Formats: sequence, structure tokens, C-alpha cells
Amino acid sequence: MIRSPLMALAAVIPCCLSLLCATESPAADKRPNILFIIVDDQSPLDLQVYRADSVLETPNINRLAAEGMVFDGAHQMGAWSGAVCTPSRHMVMSGRTVWHIPDRGRVSRSPHQGNPELVPPDLAEYTMAAVFNRAGYDTMRTCKRGNSYDAANKQFTVVRDATKRGGTDETGSAWHAEQVLDYLAEREASNDEDPFLIYFGFSHPHDTRDGKPELLAKYGAVNHKDKESLPPANVKQPPLPINHLEKHPFHHGHPKLRDEVAVSGVWDRRDEQTIRNEIGREFACSENIDIQIGRVLDKLEAMGELENTYIFYTSDHGMAIGRHGLQGKQNLYEHTFKVPFIVKGPGIAPGTRVLGNIYLLDVLPTLCDLASIPAPKTVEGISFRPVLEGRQETIRDTLYGVYCGGTKPGMRCIKKGDWKLIKYDVLDGKVRETQLFNLAENPHEFLPEHNRTNPMETNLADDPRFADKRRELEALLLAEMKRLDDPFRLWDQPQE
Repeated sequence: MIRSPLMALAAVIPCCLSLLCATESPAADKRPNILFIIVDDQSPLDLQVYRADSVLETPNINRLAAEGMVFDGAHQMGAWSGAVCTPSRHMVMSGRTVWHIPDRGRVSRSPHQGNPELVPPDLAEYTMAAVFNRAGYDTMRTCKRGNSYDAANKQFTVVRDATKRGGTDETGSAWHAEQVLDYLAEREASNDEDPFLIYFGFSHPHDTRDGKPELLAKYGAVNHKDKESLPPANVKQPPLPINHLEKHPFHHGHPKLRDEVAVSGVWDRRDEQTIRNEIGREFACSENIDIQIGRVLDKLEAMGELENTYIFYTSDHGMAIGRHGLQGKQNLYEHTFKVPFIVKGPGIAPGTRVLGNIYLLDVLPTLCDLASIPAPKTVEGISFRPVLEGRQETIRDTLYGVYCGGTKPGMRCIKKGDWKLIKYDVLDGKVRETQLFNLAENPHEFLPEHNRTNPMETNLADDPRFADKRRELEALLLAEMKRLDDPFRLWDQPQE
């Protein structure tokens, strides 16, 4: 039978299409990589992404934001320990709420640790690396040592941890970047095509904030060591935070708290020279972190892996450094309760911004969702993949926070919509305070001591106009405390 050229072409086309599909299929089915970046002690308000007038320069973090999604409502649920890092990182690793996680030491500060119904004794087997190992991922981590979930950290196939808070490449943030770069180079040399999950943690900008000399000079700061003198003033230093106070109006409830009285370079001082110098030191450390992130992003791009990698950027909690007259992370104001949170990756619209209303404990179920891995049954967090894909704005409407690492029952907060309630019950009843803020009108949570002229820019707890709102939030707080198995009750709650 004689075929025309057209008939011959028609016979060839399906074969060509079949070959094309066969060659494209593996790429289409390729599982995504994950680079999870977490820094230590950083308020979102330090970054230009969250505060446009910040003098901190972070071009690589800005790039992630421009190419990905910024969350304005990301939080860490809180802590039953002065080392807030510990429960925060347990929640990241396990996807469980603050009252349902273990402590890391022999003497537990987690009130329910002995209850297997609330804190599973084999929980480490269902944490981040363990889950991804079983799914065929290569897992690697670098981070500080201590104040984290040791049993979960050991699940990573490659672990290169050390605490690096010095002012040189070997003693500072560059060391962590080198561990990731070396790992990626090893993968490249061995033609490793398995997907990877890299937990890229930094020891800074947690104190001691010994920055690199050239970056300290840029921000007008010095590594101040003399407790008997003030650091020198310098016009290059970042300005004071807008809600700075020289003293919090009442005691925070944790006597001799290290972060409030013993941080080298600050100690118990909140004067302008001390705080501006310390913020300059922090910014020097944070810019160095940004430089190291840029090195890893460049390597991923050179390897052809960047476009198939979900990149998360966050912190384990926020930080005060002079805001409200506080220094540390043992409080529930927005600068500390909230964390920076940026995600870039396949299917995420660039330059987008959402509220989200997420906790750090939502990270694990989200990573599982993005990698098409079933989340373990131990997970209590919620996947925010629908938010990343533009199908939802938030995943919850109520946010609960706790700090009780000092005297009990401690601090609690609740947020819903524009409103936030904070309650303090500390020092054996000597301090019992309630704060009510409208965050739309008063996003910096100004107090009477800030002397603002706008009547909404203050604590509204005793304003009769908002008595109903206070009662509503107090009832909501109690309901959340019960739901989450909070073992304590405040002075004005039913003592069950």
C-alpha cells in the first residue's frame, strides 16, 4: 500500500508525542525539595518586609518575599520554660500544641509529660526528619546545639550542629552555611537525585550578638563588654523602637530571668544608648545571616534545584530588645508572639501577602502536604497549603498564647479579628493585670506610659466602652485553655 507523505506524518506524530511524554514524565513527577530556614530570636519588625523603615538590609530575604508569600499573622504558641526556644522547636518538629509536647531535660517543665495520652512517649518517631526519612527523602540539619528537641534532631540522616555566635566566619553564621553548601556539593558529586529536606538553622541573632567587625561598623555598634559603662553613642545606630520604654509598668513575673537581667551588653539597662547599640549588634548578625542565605540560594540555582524547592524562612519566636521596656522573648506582645514567615516555591504566586493566622506547629503538616506525604496521626497542627495556593486567607480565626516559664500561672493571650487580650497572674498574686488592644488602631500595643494622643492607642481593658469585648475575649480565652489542656487557671477564672 502506498502512503502519501501526509499519511506518513500522521503516523509519526503519535510516536513523537509518546516519546515526548515519556521524557517529560519524570520531571513532572519529581518530588519537591524543602529548605527550612530558622533563625534564633528575631522579631518580624526587624525586617523591611514587615517594617518598611527598618534600616536592616536583607536583600536575600527581600528576594524570597518578592518571589513568594509573606505571612502577616504567623505566631509561636508559647512556652512553659524560660528557654522559649525549647517548646517552640518541639512544636516545629512534632506539629503538636504547647501542652502536648515533651521537654528535653531529665527534669521536665512540660506539665503533662508523664501522661502518655497527651504526650506520646514515642513522639520522636513521628517528627519531621523521621517522617521524611520514611518517605524516601534525604534529610540534613545544621543548627545550634541545645534548647531544642534532641530526640527529633537525631532523626536527621546528616547532623552538623554547633552553637556559633562569634564574629568570624568560623565562629558565626557562615559556619552553618558551609555545612549546607558542603552537603549540597556532596549530593552533586554523587549524582544524588533523591529529594532533600534541609533544616538550615542559625545560632544568631540570639545573644551574645558578636557581629562581624565590618557589619558592626555599618550599624554603628560595638560588642560592649563593660557592665559598669554605657556603649558609645553613634549616629549610625538604628533608632529606638517606636514602643520603647525604659521600664515595663509592672513586673513580668519571672524573677532573675536571664534575658531581662544578664544579657551581655545590656544587662538590666533599657536606656537609649544601650538599646540602640544592642539593636545595631542584632542587625549586624541578621545581615550576616542574610548573606549566608544568599550563598545557599545561589548554589541551589547553580545546581538547577531552586525552582523545585520550597523555601521557608522563619524564627523560633520574636524578641523585645527595648520594646515595652523588655529585653527578651518571655512576653506575649506582638513583637515577640509573632514570627517572620515567608515561603517561596512551586505554585506559590510571587509577591503575595496573607494574614494566615498560623502557628509554627502548622509547619510539619504543611511540609507533608506539599510533599504528598501523609501527616502522622500525632500531628495537631493544620496544613496551610490552601493559603499558599491562594485558596484561603487564614486557617483559623482564634490564636492563643502562653508564657509561664516563671511564676505560675503566668501570662495568657487570645487574639481574634482586630482584638487582643493579655492577662498576667504572677508573683503569687502580687501582679494581676489585664490588657486589651485594638490592633487595627494600636498595632504597636501602646500603653498609657507611651503617652499617645489617640485614645485608642492604649490599654482599653478598663474602658467601659469595651467591657463587652473584654468579656467576650475572656470567655474565648478560657475556652481555648480548656481545649488545649492548659493545666492552670487565672485568678478570675473558675478554679476547676
